[in-house]
Amino acid sequence: MKAILTEKNPKAKKTPSSASSKKTRELVCELCRNFYNLGWASGTGGGISIKEDGFIYMAPSGVQKERLKPEDIFVLDAGGMAVEEPGKGLKLSQCAPLFMHAYKIRNAGAVLHSHSVNANTATMLFDKNFRIKNMEMQKGVEGYGAFDTLEVPIIENTAYECDLADSLAEAIQNNPKSHAVLVRRHGVYVWGKDWKQAKTHAECYDYLFEAAGRMKQLGISLD
Repeated sequence: MKAILTEKNPKAKKTPSSASSKKTRELVCELCRNFYNLGWASGTGGGISIKEDGFIYMAPSGVQKERLKPEDIFVLDAGGMAVEEPGKGLKLSQCAPLFMHAYKIRNAGAVLHSHSVNANTATMLFDKNFRIKNMEMQKGVEGYGAFDTLEVPIIENTAYECDLADSLAEAIQNNPKSHAVLVRRHGVYVWGKDWKQAKTHAECYDYLFEAAGRMKQLGISLD
């Protein structure tokens, strides 16, 4: 006889409340449009995920991010298993295993992936770590002051995004102060304790990536 899945059954698949789900789905779509307008998610690139009430809401893979609708969003449990799938032939983001490392290792509340030109440029100007100091915008990144030295690890790109998972996990573990990991000639993964902090981090990091690029172009020392 098959077990009846009830709230008392630990194997029951729990789903988020409708009110919470609707609000978070709409927020993911809003942030995707914002990223598209910034040039961070053009050509179906980039990705956004938010953790709310123990569930992870994630934009699908290979779609026009500025055209996403709330019903297109995947919902995962804390372990990364899908509890609600949109159908329509949509696929879970290839960023999913990378996002999950930030959720599990850093207890993140949101993880964002940008294909920003500034992030890409930064990976070509630095070797193993992006480094900048004495910039006011560093204060927007948790744990940094204006006169500190801010660093972001850089990992090498792979042909398939999911194959970055191990090296990204290692970079997160080896750089406990960083809230981001750059991927050579690809982009950046950024996280925060919630979506507001993750968004703030993403914007501040991008500003610093662009500033470093301009300073190098002008021959201004970053030391």
